[in-house]
Amino acid sequence: MTQNQNTGGIGPEMLMELVTVRMPYGKYQGRVLCDLPVPYLEWFNRKGFPSGRIGVLLSALYEIKMNGLEYLLTPLRKKQP
Repeated sequence: MTQNQNTGGIGPEMLMELVTVRMPYGKYQGRVLCDLPVPYLEWFNRKGFPSGRIGVLLSALYEIKMNGLEYLLTPLRKKQP
């Protein structure tokens, strides 16, 4: 069974988005999501993640970083130009 955004799971497609999608606004506008600093993600966690896909991605990235799972993104980052 493949997990997707409807079930709240972090699947391969979401991991690829985390290494390719850029932050669309704010202090870190233009930065690839996986490069966002932890304090910024912690701030979103306290204040509330934005609605829509970007909020889902930021929330997933927060969980990845808080649980020491950044190594999952490493091989995907190497594939990016």
